[in-house]
Amino acid sequence: MTDIQVHPNAIIDEGASIGTGTRIWHWVHVCGGATIGSRCSLGQNVFVGNKAVIGDNVKIQNNVSVYDNVTLEDDVFCGPSMVFTNVYNPRSAVSRKDEYRDTLVKQGVTLGANCTIICGVTIGEHAFIGAGAVVTKDVPAYALMVGVPAKQIGWMSRHGERLPLPLNGEGDAACPATGERYRLRQGRVEILESQ
Repeated sequence: MTDIQVHPNAIIDEGASIGTGTRIWHWVHVCGGATIGSRCSLGQNVFVGNKAVIGDNVKIQNNVSVYDNVTLEDDVFCGPSMVFTNVYNPRSAVSRKDEYRDTLVKQGVTLGANCTIICGVTIGEHAFIGAGAVVTKDVPAYALMVGVPAKQIGWMSRHGERLPLPLNGEGDAACPATGERYRLRQGRVEILESQ
């Protein structure tokens, strides 16, 4: 584990795989089976489980636990104190370690502060989950989700700007920050290739 920055009071269990350029801050615990990519940042009091997979350039803010069976693809942002789960119906008196449900967070997703991701869902590329939202079902790529339970209220660009597209139907729009063009068709948003 050369070329990584680890605070002296962080605990990195033997066997953990951590990519170059990753920074690990105060009171972090990375379990031995964890896989963490390059150029990541794990803030204070982060926990990473044995069966967690974290891609490159992932930013995990303070007080986040990435439990077993959670996969974060490249460029994911986890806001402060957001929550993952891995058992759908936990009981202290009932062991359900063989019932963990997989959660997949695809490339470029933003998970806002204090949001909760119920296990077993897939969050599509570049989706944006608002602060405090509770995600209970799959989220389309580029969707903007807010509330409890989370509901879609719009679409977001890769740059993190709201796109002037209808929630349903069809339409074309440009990212207000970059000019990148997007098209909504049949409930899906896609980036249009440059002309």
